[in-house]
Amino acid sequence: MGQTVTEKILAAHLVEGELVKGQEIGIRIDQTLTQDATGTMAYLEFEAIGIPRVQTELSVCYVDHNLIQSDFRNADDHRFLQSVARKFGLYFSPPGNGISHQVHLERFGLPGKTLLGSDSHTPTGGGLGMLAMGAGGLDVAMAMAGKPFYLVMPKVYGIKLTGKLSPWVSARDVLLEVLRRLSVKGGVGYVMEYFGPGVAELSVTDRASITNFGAELGATSSVFPSDANTREFLASQGREEGFVELVADPDAEYDEVMEIDLGALEPLIACPSSPDNVVPVREVAGKPVAQVLVGSCSNSSLRDLMVVAKTLETREVSRDLSFEINPGSRQVLENLTAQGDMLTLVKAGARVHQAGCLGCIGMGQAPPTGAISLRTFPRNFPGRSGTKDDQVYLCSPEVAVAAAITGKITDPRELGEYPHFAMPQKYLPGDSRIEPPLSAGDGAAVEIVRGPNIAPFPAFKAPPADWQGEVLLKVEDNITTDHIMPAGARVLPLRSNVPAISEFVYEAVDVDFVKRARERGPGLVVGGDNYGQGSSREHAALAPRYLGVEVKLVKSFARIHKANLINFGIIPLTFADPADYDQLAQGEAVRIPGLCEQLAAGAEKLTLEAGSRQIPVRLEVSPRHREILLAGGLLNWASRQ
Repeated sequence: MGQTVTEKILAAHLVEGELVKGQEIGIRIDQTLTQDATGTMAYLEFEAIGIPRVQTELSVCYVDHNLIQSDFRNADDHRFLQSVARKFGLYFSPPGNGISHQVHLERFGLPGKTLLGSDSHTPTGGGLGMLAMGAGGLDVAMAMAGKPFYLVMPKVYGIKLTGKLSPWVSARDVLLEVLRRLSVKGGVGYVMEYFGPGVAELSVTDRASITNFGAELGATSSVFPSDANTREFLASQGREEGFVELVADPDAEYDEVMEIDLGALEPLIACPSSPDNVVPVREVAGKPVAQVLVGSCSNSSLRDLMVVAKTLETREVSRDLSFEINPGSRQVLENLTAQGDMLTLVKAGARVHQAGCLGCIGMGQAPPTGAISLRTFPRNFPGRSGTKDDQVYLCSPEVAVAAAITGKITDPRELGEYPHFAMPQKYLPGDSRIEPPLSAGDGAAVEIVRGPNIAPFPAFKAPPADWQGEVLLKVEDNITTDHIMPAGARVLPLRSNVPAISEFVYEAVDVDFVKRARERGPGLVVGGDNYGQGSSREHAALAPRYLGVEVKLVKSFARIHKANLINFGIIPLTFADPADYDQLAQGEAVRIPGLCEQLAAGAEKLTLEAGSRQIPVRLEVSPRHREILLAGGLLNWASRQ
């Protein structure tokens, strides 16, 4: 039987285990990326490992999240990250140079390579034919140290594309359609692999928008083949020598298959407050809009901003809203300016910001109270924008610019003829501010710059033989990492200071949680389905662990969050019978007798005691994970190896 693209890349990088679906494997990682919101902690962890220089083919440290320097903390972190990159042999992309995923696609990504990033939207690289995955910072630190990355061998979900996109319908609408069909947990346990004749109709930029947004399916990754379009993109970036063809074998078999006729799609939109709450734009057309944002790692490419600029050449932005643009990279800015499109945007009334994540991570650009905000961002979780009870819709650049012109949600097909434009055959590279790695000798002489906000990495103890504690919190289905550890301008500057950032744990759910955890811990959190979806931020595991959360018991976990829990020694349990969720109440005492003995023995079925009740639970982890949990976390385990 032939292999899919996913299976070919995994086979070429396999270092431990066998390619048997459902079993744990270890793979070699070629490239890593970090962004500043997760990178500060990742590099503190890398330091703790004790390796003098990164061991990957290429690693890049990006600054794209915490760009607003409202006090010393973000500025200090930027200097810390630059000095770390110089010392340990990484490329450094400074603030204002662009969003990690956009810049990596332009300047570093290569087909057939593996990429691990401390950001959940790392699968953007799948648009180039990479196997690119998001992970917690500690997993990325281990990869930089030359260690394998471990994951459960995924199933492969084949998405067959046929036809060609109609005018005013874009790649964004492809993934909105997939989300509409499968939901935010429909991709758990899968790599989403695209194939079929419709693939040839999509540029690498189009493909990257799809693989980026695919993170909202809960998938391990998303990947396209590497073909003539891939070669054309690399050539336009001056990197054609990195091209390799990589396509699925004709007799490759997929575990599931979905077919999408690109020509049958229409403009779609995700309504508040979940990326899978998808409807045709025409069904919500006419609603007044107060803010429109184009940008984020999903849709901030030159292609996306050219669509907007060309549409605005003979039009202007409605005076009833704020129309804002966050370019994806300095390369995008340089090319947009050279072509004259920047002047079009400015004259039409757009507010053009620096290249970075900005409002997507809640770093400014909060919408008005009670008003609709249209965004080309990948997430619209409640309150993520920075405004309580926000009304955030997710859409394509075409839908966004239509609303910017009319002041209301508008089907862009009503604007008439689709603008004609061509992408440059050769891009201005826009990479003059990226620092290449220093030599090993020069790097060894670099002193790391540490501001007062950078706190030492906390140490954690191994679990007790018999565990007991209290149910500190009980939450519902689809709890995101934003619920657990919020982002935004108040919290993001504290990412390198675990004691300080821990003061915000579960703030969006229960403002008394931190006080209760300090007074009554150790404890357990009870949750529903898809617990921990969203961002890869390991602080959503690290900060609760610091407060004394030692066990989490839920109906099901999101992949990255479960891995992060294990990395910091939190026992990830699931209900053997989901109906038992109703048997536990916040505040009651619970215990797990013989926890360590059962961990060591490989027991998958454990018993949680709550008063006189015995609740069967499951611990579905690998033998290596059990060793990590017994050690109290991955760093403790690694130091013993």
